[in-house]
Amino acid sequence: MKNQDYRAVISIDASPAEAFNAISSVSEWWTANTEGRSEKRDDVFTVRFGETHVTFRIREVVSNRKIVWQVTDCFLHWLKDKKEWIDTKIIFEVSEKKGTTQVSMTHVGLVPGIECYEGCAEGWNHYVKESLFRLITEGKGMPERVKAA
Repeated sequence: MKNQDYRAVISIDASPAEAFNAISSVSEWWTANTEGRSEKRDDVFTVRFGETHVTFRIREVVSNRKIVWQVTDCFLHWLKDKKEWIDTKIIFEVSEKKGTTQVSMTHVGLVPGIECYEGCAEGWNHYVKESLFRLITEGKGMPERVKAA
């Protein structure tokens, strides 16, 4: 059966190092309300969107190639199962293809049929395909700026 985890891919004219550094700059493309560090293995960071928060531990880092974030805690205020993301993983893989850099983001566990899928896929489409893309290509992303509750 085909893997149905959410996946977004962007191709950019930048080096793998530039893309990798941008991914680790979470507050510059996802939400300005970020606490903690998001660069090395075992770093822990939390992102906040109003009432919502998600805490990650970095499980794997291969410099300029791959980073894996695991959700260790969350409160997704708009869902019945407010902890739906716990133990899901966000995997960023960076590679070079035909003179461009490709960034692939997979949210392992975010699959069709779960309550969050549609809304979360829409959010990831914005933050990865637009905000992260702009951070890498233009030097300025479009992070959420809502104050934490």
